[in-house]
Amino acid sequence: MSDDHFAARLLAWFDNHGRKDLPWQDDPTPYRVWVSEVMLQQTQVSTVIPYYLRFMERFPDVAALAGAAVDEVLAHWSGLGYYSRARNLHRAAQLIRDEHNGRFPDSIDAVMALPGIGRSTAGAILSLALKQRHPILDGNVKRVLSRYHAVEGWPGVPAVDRELWRLAELLTPQQRTDDYTQAIMDLGATLCSRNRPMCEVCPQRQDCQAHAKGAPKNYPAPKPRKRLPVRAATLLVVFDEAGELLLERRPPAGIWGGLWSLPELKPELTPDAWGSEHHMTIRERRSYPAFRHTFSHFHLDITPLELRVSAQQHDRIMEPVELVWYKPPSIRQLGLPAPVKCLLERLNPINEEQLDDSYGELRKAR
Repeated sequence: MSDDHFAARLLAWFDNHGRKDLPWQDDPTPYRVWVSEVMLQQTQVSTVIPYYLRFMERFPDVAALAGAAVDEVLAHWSGLGYYSRARNLHRAAQLIRDEHNGRFPDSIDAVMALPGIGRSTAGAILSLALKQRHPILDGNVKRVLSRYHAVEGWPGVPAVDRELWRLAELLTPQQRTDDYTQAIMDLGATLCSRNRPMCEVCPQRQDCQAHAKGAPKNYPAPKPRKRLPVRAATLLVVFDEAGELLLERRPPAGIWGGLWSLPELKPELTPDAWGSEHHMTIRERRSYPAFRHTFSHFHLDITPLELRVSAQQHDRIMEPVELVWYKPPSIRQLGLPAPVKCLLERLNPINEEQLDDSYGELRKAR
């Protein structure tokens, strides 16, 4: 089996069948490629494209992203999930502005030092944008290499990961590394897919060991399955006399980190006790059926509880904690978790024409 043949066949296939019209391939600057690579982490291209276009329209360069409020960045990310990616993107942009004179770094070590960028993402950015030679190992590439060499084991095991990196380095050519990087990602995303590998039209089938064994779906080995635990949460949908909605910023760590969400009722508190703690009198309450939202590592059963309250006005001004009253027509301008946004829009439908032109004004609440 010739390693040179692997790259040559892949590039010949890419010339005829590779994807060359993706939005980030038009003027592939390091910034544009960086944003696309972060969005594409654990997210399909078809899902990413509309988010990418909106994001780049609002944040066309590092300076625009670095100078924006994190809330606005999260709002443009809302629905993509894995929100730590957006927070890291924002922090990294500020570091590029402050420590790299606003220029995206061009060395692998400097890129990897930025928040949220690992070895594979850094290599992809420098290869696609600056034509540097760096191996990459995203999920699609792991699948291609695992099948081509019939690498046993789950890629999450350190020994398997090391072997795949060795193979990625071995197979990456010295020339056309930008095309090769895009090509091997394209091959994994299209022909060498997880559940329906199209071996009959794959350019690597003649030397692919998994194909020779007649068992391409066996590679790579799946992650050992564990039964997802189930957690429960009661989210409070709190409206005041003016019809404004109470929102709470989630802690930086944990689910929906840094996003605005609905206050969560602690299990040990009753709604009345919660209201008393926050100097609010509950006038009406209404329960809704629970619904399930699944994360990568657990299920969350969410029970919405709507409260109509009277709140003491002075507490709105003096309390410094991360609770705010917000006008419902403007909630789409905030970085809200997707299930929370869907819930609010079901409970309080929003007319697109009602959306405020401004980013929205937050008023402190207890």
